[in-house]
Amino acid sequence: MTYKIPIYLMPGLAAGPEIFENLSLSKEKYEIHYLKWKKPLDLEETISNYAMRMCEEVKKENPVLVGVSFGGILVQEMSKFLHCKKVIIISSVKTTDELPKRFKVATFGNLYKIFPTKIISHFEDFSRFFIGKTLQKRALIYKKYLSERNETYLKWAIKNVLKWQQQEIIENLIHIHGVEDKIFPINNIKNAIEIENGTHIMILNKAKKISEIIDKSLTF
Repeated sequence: MTYKIPIYLMPGLAAGPEIFENLSLSKEKYEIHYLKWKKPLDLEETISNYAMRMCEEVKKENPVLVGVSFGGILVQEMSKFLHCKKVIIISSVKTTDELPKRFKVATFGNLYKIFPTKIISHFEDFSRFFIGKTLQKRALIYKKYLSERNETYLKWAIKNVLKWQQQEIIENLIHIHGVEDKIFPINNIKNAIEIENGTHIMILNKAKKISEIIDKSLTF
């Protein structure tokens, strides 16, 4: 039996495995597994404890963990409990220093608590107010890919993005980042593989390029 490298894919905040549908990774070389967000035990559950629980879903030894955006933060936390072949983050950050200043401001006085999570959890109710072809097109994308809408999860996730504490870059890390990312601006990002015209949702429209980079990163 030919050995296949196990790859576990973790979507971004509020997203489901559907965001990876455009990736083109060889089924002969890789064994693909899709991870889904669990509901936090409560709003006070630490990201470390959550990551430890997520590791229960990783059944294969020496895996590759791939995470998008907040999923990139989570797979870094998961790697602290696993022996990973490689950790690949996409449209994400490696340390607290790479978070934009506005995120840090939001943690001051716990401003993150007033984020309107109902816009995501009840997206269909709000999307009818999206006027214009561009916004309507974006609304269709959000409807399809924002599948995790539990309010406890959303509040927990937003809190843990903003309050993430990571000073050192973990070993065996590959960072893929879009030059046009507005959520995590490239100005704050160091030592990443840059994708021209890549936005924060480039996992959807730059999947071919991302697949090539992943494959090259895992080929020795």
